[in-house]
Amino acid sequence: MHLGGVAGFGQSPGRERMRYVDVRPRAGDLLIASVALTDGVFDQTVVLLLDHDESGSLGVILNQVSELTLEDVLPQWADEVSEPQKLFVGGPVSPNGAICLASLLDVETEPAGWRGLFHHVGLLHLDTPVEITHGAFEDLRIFAGYAGWEPGQLDGELMRGAWHVTPAQYDDIFGPSYSDLWQRVLRRQGGEIAMYATWPGDLNRN
Repeated sequence: MHLGGVAGFGQSPGRERMRYVDVRPRAGDLLIASVALTDGVFDQTVVLLLDHDESGSLGVILNQVSELTLEDVLPQWADEVSEPQKLFVGGPVSPNGAICLASLLDVETEPAGWRGLFHHVGLLHLDTPVEITHGAFEDLRIFAGYAGWEPGQLDGELMRGAWHVTPAQYDDIFGPSYSDLWQRVLRRQGGEIAMYATWPGDLNRN
C-alpha cells in the first residue's frame, strides 16, 4: 500500500541526479524536495517530519495552502491559528482529516489535548475545547491531510535523491511566510544545494 510518498520518482532527462547523503531523518527534520522530484504532489515542497521509525514515516507539507478556509471546515479554530490564518494542505493522505501543530507557551506545563513531538512542538487534538487552549500555546497551525510512507519507503526515496534533510527552524513551521519557504530553506543549506533555490517552477502557490 502506497501511503503518499513519491510515486514513480526517477531521474528526469537532462536533470542532474541529486547527491545522496547518508542521514537518518527524525521527527523535527525537514524534507526538502529535490529539483528532480516532479510527481505533481511534492514538487518544491518542504515537509516537516513528525514521525519516522520501523513502522513508517509521517509528515506535513509546510508550504501549501488549501482553497478551503478554516471558516469553512473548522470555524471554531479560525481565529486561534497563527498568521497567515489559513488552512494548510498537509499532504495527499486523509485529506478530509485535520492535524493541528501547536507550540507551548510554557514548556513546564502540558495542556490538555496536547502531545509532544519534539522540543516544545506537538499535536493538539482538535476536539479540545477552544476556550481551555487560550494562553497555553505560542502558535497553532492546522493541516488538511498528511504525507505518509510505508516502512523503508522514505529511506528508498532518500537513496534516490528525492529529498534533502535538514533540521527545522521554528519559523519554518510557524512563520507567516510560506510561499517562498522552499527557496529560503535551500538557500540556507549553502554550497551546491543552495544553487537550486533559483530553480524555475511554480513559485506562486496560493
